[in-house]
Amino acid sequence: MILNVLGSAQTITIMIDPGHGGSDPGHLSANASHLKEKDLNLLIAKKFGDYLISKLSNIKVIYTRTDDTYPTLDARVEMANKHKVDYFISIHCNSSSNKSIKGTESHVHTMSSKKSVKLAKTFETEFKTKAGRTSRGVKDSDDREHTLQVLKFTEMTSVLVECGFLTNVSEANFLNTDYGRDLIASALFRGMRTFLKESHPGVKFEKSTTNPTVSNSSSTSTTGSYTVQIMSSKEWMDTEKSPFTKLTKSVAREQVAQTGYKYRYTSGTFATKEEAEKYQKEVRTKGFPDAIVIKK
Repeated sequence: MILNVLGSAQTITIMIDPGHGGSDPGHLSANASHLKEKDLNLLIAKKFGDYLISKLSNIKVIYTRTDDTYPTLDARVEMANKHKVDYFISIHCNSSSNKSIKGTESHVHTMSSKKSVKLAKTFETEFKTKAGRTSRGVKDSDDREHTLQVLKFTEMTSVLVECGFLTNVSEANFLNTDYGRDLIASALFRGMRTFLKESHPGVKFEKSTTNPTVSNSSSTSTTGSYTVQIMSSKEWMDTEKSPFTKLTKSVAREQVAQTGYKYRYTSGTFATKEEAEKYQKEVRTKGFPDAIVIKK
C-alpha cells in the first residue's frame, strides 16, 4: 500500500517491512502483558514512516504490511523488487537465551554490500549516540552463520534492524513504552535522513520553510501542514490499543483542556488539505465517523 507521495523530479522510494505478523507473533517477552514482537515491529515501523513523510520532501514510503497480517518472506521480497524501491528496511526485535544480553543490531547480507553497510552503521550510530542504546554493531551472514531471505534476495540497499532484546527485562520494558518506541523510530529517521543526504546530493529532502505570498484574495489556501483529528475524550486513552491500531498512521494524543474534553487525538501529517481529506475518508471507515481535517 502506498501511503504518501510528495512529488518531485526525483523521488526516493523506501519500503518499510514490519517483521512477522498475523499467525507469526515473533519473539515474546517474559511479561505476559507486553506486546508481541509483531505488534512492536508494526508500531515502530509506522512511527518511522510517519517521520519520513512528515519531515522530508521527495520521499515515497511503502509498507509490506500496515495491519496484523503475515506476508510471506517470498511476498516481501517480491514486493520490494516489483516496486523497484531504492531502500528496504526491515524492523524486528531480538531474543536470546542469555537474558542479560541487550542492545540494537543492524543486519546486512554481506559486508561487501557497501551501501547497506554504510546505512546500517548510520543507524547504529544514532542508536548509540542519540537514543542512548547499547549498540551491538553491524552483522552479516558470517556473524549470524545463516542468511536472511529479505536481505539476500532483495535487489536494492537493504538493512534488517533489531531494535532490542525482548528477553532482557529492561529492554522489553523500554520497547513497551511509547517513549521507547519513539526514540527508536526517531533514531531510524535521523540515520536514514543523514544517509539520504549523503547518497543523493542532488535531491532536495528538506521541506520548504518559505511562507506563502500574502494576498488580498478572499480565497483560502489549501497548502500547509494538515492533520486529521479523529476524536476527543474526557479520559486518557491508550493510543497503542484498539480502536487506534486500526489506522494506518500512528496516533498522537494532546492534552487540550482541564475540563470537558481533556484530550485530542490526531493522526498523520499532510502537505495539502486534499491529502488530509483523503485520509479523513479512510479514518471514518475505520470507526471514527466524526474525524475532521485541521491545520497544524
